[in-house]
Amino acid sequence: MSIQKFAVGQAVRRVEDERFMTGTGQYVDDIRLPNTVHAAFVRSPFAHAKIGKIDTAAAKAMPGVLKVLTGKDVQKASLGPFPTVTAIDGLDENGVAVPDRFALTHDVARFVGDPVAMVIAETQAQAQAAAEAIEVDYKDMQPVVDLATVLDKKTKVIHPSIKSNRAYHFHKGDEAATDHAIASAAHVTTLTFVNNRVAPSAIEPRGSLGDYDAGKDQMILYVSGQAVHAQKGQMAAAIFKCPPEKVRVVMPDVGGGFGAKNFVYPENVMVMFAAKLLGRPVKWIASRTENFLAEIHGRDHLTTASLALDADGRFVALKVETKANMGAYLSSFGTIIPTSASWVSMGGNYTIPAISMTVDAVFTNTVPVDAYRGAGRPEAAYVIERLVDLAAHETGRDPVGLRRKNFIRDYPFKMALGMVIDCGDFEGTLDKALQAHDATAFDKRRKASARKGKLRGLGVSSYLEVVLGMPADFAEIRFDDDGGVTLMTGGTATGQGHETTYKQIIATELGIDPRKVRYVSGDTDKIATGGGHGGARSLMIVGSAVLNTSHEVVNKGKQAAAHVLEAAVQDIEFKAGKFSIAGTDRAIALLDLERQLRAMAGSLPEGVPDTLSSSQTFERKSFSYPNGAHVCEVEVDPETGMIDITGYTVVDDFGRIINPLIAGGQVMGGAVQGIGQAMLEGVEYDETGQLLTGSFMDYCIPRASDIPDFNLQFNQDAPTASNPLGVKGAGEAGATGAPPAVVNAVMDALNDYGIAHLDMPLTPIKVWTAIQHSQAKAAAE
Repeated sequence: MSIQKFAVGQAVRRVEDERFMTGTGQYVDDIRLPNTVHAAFVRSPFAHAKIGKIDTAAAKAMPGVLKVLTGKDVQKASLGPFPTVTAIDGLDENGVAVPDRFALTHDVARFVGDPVAMVIAETQAQAQAAAEAIEVDYKDMQPVVDLATVLDKKTKVIHPSIKSNRAYHFHKGDEAATDHAIASAAHVTTLTFVNNRVAPSAIEPRGSLGDYDAGKDQMILYVSGQAVHAQKGQMAAAIFKCPPEKVRVVMPDVGGGFGAKNFVYPENVMVMFAAKLLGRPVKWIASRTENFLAEIHGRDHLTTASLALDADGRFVALKVETKANMGAYLSSFGTIIPTSASWVSMGGNYTIPAISMTVDAVFTNTVPVDAYRGAGRPEAAYVIERLVDLAAHETGRDPVGLRRKNFIRDYPFKMALGMVIDCGDFEGTLDKALQAHDATAFDKRRKASARKGKLRGLGVSSYLEVVLGMPADFAEIRFDDDGGVTLMTGGTATGQGHETTYKQIIATELGIDPRKVRYVSGDTDKIATGGGHGGARSLMIVGSAVLNTSHEVVNKGKQAAAHVLEAAVQDIEFKAGKFSIAGTDRAIALLDLERQLRAMAGSLPEGVPDTLSSSQTFERKSFSYPNGAHVCEVEVDPETGMIDITGYTVVDDFGRIINPLIAGGQVMGGAVQGIGQAMLEGVEYDETGQLLTGSFMDYCIPRASDIPDFNLQFNQDAPTASNPLGVKGAGEAGATGAPPAVVNAVMDALNDYGIAHLDMPLTPIKVWTAIQHSQAKAAAE
């Protein structure tokens, strides 16, 4: 394999894909430990119900059943409640109200799917049959489902211990200055809208396998997960109340996560607990319906926002007030998604002198809500991008022109809420997207659609992202006895292509054939610390650690090569995998140098390393800001409400592009999820709290026929100095830019009907009904 063809900047196909495509990957359900038994869970069929007697006698007598556990067993074992983040800047004096949640609920079930009992049996079928034989005496209670009325005095409080359905009240910004600017503005656009609840729907459902090492007194969790070190720390400290070394978390190959697999879940805790009780491995694999019922959901906001403009069309203030649905309990990081993870990009790419942002996080009898791809930044982008389009239409301005008038142009730029954007080319990126889309010919295409009886619309979004997640991580490059190299990182992957990208960095910096590099991650016993992945952090944080470690290998290599080649350290050069004496043909390859150091072990002078193996950490000192422009063109059939995306162009500024093929794949995947949220996806509960969208028969994710060909380009004209790689992060950008672009396009198509806004998802029935209402209103007038 040519090193140059694998270098940074090359569109290298993912090396991981060979094992995935040939069936040699190892997912959690592929792990076969000796004497493994299987678990099934009894889940509440009620959204809100007191739990009375649980009759397990019939289940215990069934073939193959080994153990039945209920909430009483969890309480008897003194397993602690699940932890959540409570340190959030901007909370009022009440802080975060945290209701207890245990691995099995023992007193009150608070959402449909809340686990109340667990059966362990020799086979999965036996466990499931026994679970169905358990009888639970439920006393149905009034559920709380409606986000609009959740804080009304007449609404039932679902956690009496905290005496309110409010989890916390958050505020960021200068409210007085914002209100003053709005009061004196030439025009104010105000919109109340829903950011719809979505289900993450990774191709691999959640699953976990618990084991117990009696010799070490260590509980082991193999999990289809993401942040293994965070899960280990939370479970050891808060739930099992044991030293951290008594818990090991291992993450094999994972078929997608999108944030939802970052968290501590009841099933993960229970398979570990049961494995220790039985002395046998315990496996649980979610059915697709269980995934809908018990995996976290994303988004679910009810927001009223106002954008104020002066007479020249300059933005002067933005006010955002949100009710954020937390679901029945506070998930691991659910508290920060509508707050710390959202305010950082509130206001987007625009100069807005005054911003005020308020969040009331509330409890409802629904599945807990936490991070879903983008996790706060898509919500912020949707707020500003919808308001900008509405303000343009209300004031008779061109939406693109209004954006250009208000773009940030001078850097570094301190946003109204405090974040400092180091660099960007927002106008240039939008211009490139419009040119690539051939936007100037849109009117011609619109007229052609009209001749067919169709409505055509063009929508843009100019989104701003922020790379978040854990701020530091490490990498180790270890030279092995067999002549190969092992790369170990604290980051983890669920299909993003990290292994390929990190090997490209090593190939470029060290000249090592990627086929000689083994990649190890996702095992807390093998890797002491790590930040997992999330917030589009991996390349910026972990990739920079890999780069720094590569540089350390070179630095150590120069010391060693100087000794082996009998030269001064300052005369040693490194290039294309070889150390050489400057101005001579005397050289030694990096891997040959490692072999010589091993052969000379014990006889090396002081200051000469005995191995080139190295480890370095990178810690973020400042943020980076991925950004871009989406241009969406749609055709709407007014007779059916069907929407056809006829063209979709994206130009992204991700800083330096390490692998354009992988970066493009991230954009397309995220955009597909964003299109899904905008047009098709929406978790629905009825008034009793029953989940109406518990399968793919009812919850519609995009099919290939729903997705256009993407025209993807990159703008690398604004590099960032926030990290040594100069990258800005790509993982969440597509899901951030797509929803407002699609909605803006559809609203543009419906403009002649006087339809200013429709909430996502823009399903055919919703669009058709809006058109019918508009036509009826026009006829009545």
